[in-house]
Amino acid sequence: MARRFTGSFTQQAAIPEQAIAAAIDVMRSGRLHRYNTSGDEVPQVSQLEAEYAAWQGSRYCLAVTSGGQAMQIALRAAGVGPGDHVLTNGFTLAPVPGAIAAVGGIPRLVEITPDLTLDLDDLEAKAPGAKALLLSNMRGHLCDMDALTAICDRLGLLLIEDCAHTMGASWNGTRSGNFGVAGCFSTQTYKHMNSGEGGFLTSDDPDLMARAIILSGSYMLYERHGAAPPAETFRDIRLDTPNMSARLDNLRAAVLRPQLEAIEGALTAWTERHDLISDGLRGTPGLRLPQRPTAETYVGSSLQFCLDGISRQDARKLLASAAARGVELKWFGADEPQGFTSAHGSWRYVPAQNLPCTDAVLAGLFDLRIPLSFSPADCRTIARILSEEVRALNQVSGPAISVPVS
Repeated sequence: MARRFTGSFTQQAAIPEQAIAAAIDVMRSGRLHRYNTSGDEVPQVSQLEAEYAAWQGSRYCLAVTSGGQAMQIALRAAGVGPGDHVLTNGFTLAPVPGAIAAVGGIPRLVEITPDLTLDLDDLEAKAPGAKALLLSNMRGHLCDMDALTAICDRLGLLLIEDCAHTMGASWNGTRSGNFGVAGCFSTQTYKHMNSGEGGFLTSDDPDLMARAIILSGSYMLYERHGAAPPAETFRDIRLDTPNMSARLDNLRAAVLRPQLEAIEGALTAWTERHDLISDGLRGTPGLRLPQRPTAETYVGSSLQFCLDGISRQDARKLLASAAARGVELKWFGADEPQGFTSAHGSWRYVPAQNLPCTDAVLAGLFDLRIPLSFSPADCRTIARILSEEVRALNQVSGPAISVPVS
């Protein structure tokens, strides 16, 4: 009988005991709101902001309710508004174009490469008339960030980074999130820190961060933030900027702070698990793994592989055969969105756009989540099952035929 995997792809690692104790202390105090303090108490959220800014290597940090809110606030704070064209990846998740739509911007989608990163030639072709690039480091893949920032500087494009999947990743030693005017991070359950929902916005720009803090709903309590610009920066901004109410609370901050203390070990553990699965898939006929440049230091909390040229029928067969053996795959080539997975054709709030290269890649793109609850032995089992199922599919249907994607 074929071996079956019995683990859960949605079971994250347990919240650390230190975080549970800190959360209980906050609940006992009743002071869940970030500005509800007593005396000279420094609230959990302010401490978290200071600690995350120090870890990230940014001057300023704002904690908010989600990564999506971080992107919306970053766009608004950078001056993006109704009618402005904003470039972003043709391959991303719905909150990215959703953030652009939320500020009244018009998403302009850029092709991706076969290695799942932004196509810089297509970016240059589509940049005229655009105000900003909301770069999605989708599924933890970084494009050539040196080349990208040179393009943005030359063309006058504001660069805002969506780092929901690249917390702790770097390019040539520079942390993801530190290349543009702002970096946006998520602490939703399936990200690198887990508070259920939550996020960070980081920046070195004092005016942008002052606007972001007022937008987040600070009222006139901006001086209580842990990693904020000087009070004088807010003098006019506090009166000119609307309140969008997206504050993180002390309960979630208490859950996050111990996770931040231990994050380096967690990032290493994720990448080790990713590489075990990747190594086990390498050499499987018809299966292609995206290439990682040597300049990239990645965090492997998910894994992607491509079966270029696979038919829709065979893609569905692979989903079903892997699921029958306990391995949950996502496929980006489906007609309809499934769960968290969608493609640009289903975003009806975005003007329809022709992306033949992206569509060719997504038609054969498969993805699986790698929670830290998996052991190394689990990862080897998953790789073995997937390799066997791809080989079996090729024996029945013949090997997938590669199609040009550029």
